[in-house]
Amino acid sequence: MSGYILCEVKKADKPYYIKNICTNIYSIEELCYYFYHNLYLIDRSIMNEELCDWIEEELHCRELAEKLRHRVGKFAVVEDVLYPVFKEINYLTYDELKKLSSRVARYDAESPLVREKKKADALAANGMYVHAIKVYQELLKKPRLEEAKNGLTVQIWHNLGCVYSYLFQMEKTLDCFEQAIKAGGGEKEQKAYLMAYKTIRTPIEYESKLTELGFVESIPKEIEEDLERFARKPERKVYVQHVDELLTAFMKDYHRSTGS
Repeated sequence: MSGYILCEVKKADKPYYIKNICTNIYSIEELCYYFYHNLYLIDRSIMNEELCDWIEEELHCRELAEKLRHRVGKFAVVEDVLYPVFKEINYLTYDELKKLSSRVARYDAESPLVREKKKADALAANGMYVHAIKVYQELLKKPRLEEAKNGLTVQIWHNLGCVYSYLFQMEKTLDCFEQAIKAGGGEKEQKAYLMAYKTIRTPIEYESKLTELGFVESIPKEIEEDLERFARKPERKVYVQHVDELLTAFMKDYHRSTGS
């Protein structure tokens, strides 16, 4: 993967649609890339008979398709699909395969609740914000989160708040950050809460909140420094002839991230 990869398998005429990130793939190289970089997004939405049919009918890899058909049943695990696909075109170098094996071993050792949280993180990283929100919200309904991993509740609330901020839903962002603090969050969660609060409240309300919550002096100072750094970032220039193109790109990203 670290060098050039010769395309050993034909490119599909009909793409395979990956529901998790609303993306079409056209080759086994693209499938390998998705698997390698999205370990926590390999679930029943892709480990299924449809994938096997696509591999056979579009890529003409009949032996690989048959091999996977015996592995994508109800009790299939990630490595049942991962390794046969990579091996088909020798996608990984020896060192990369060793690193992947270590990642898979850590994955196998994790609680299902921790995996779901990381799945939501991966969805958010891919810009699938509404899908990520749904996974986070379902997780918060689950009992014994702290038994799965200490601090998991705080992490979920914090990350949910971050995703809401990407959608500019700042009241929900503020509420999530507050819940993260109530669940035992520390300085990181306090700082996130105050930054969100300062963004949508008046200066007087912000100062009152600082007094009410008794936050240490260093946190408000860090917030001011972060906001100043953000304000100094150069604005992106948009030329008139590129406005339509930019708006189209924004619209595509919006529909993709909201699932609409």
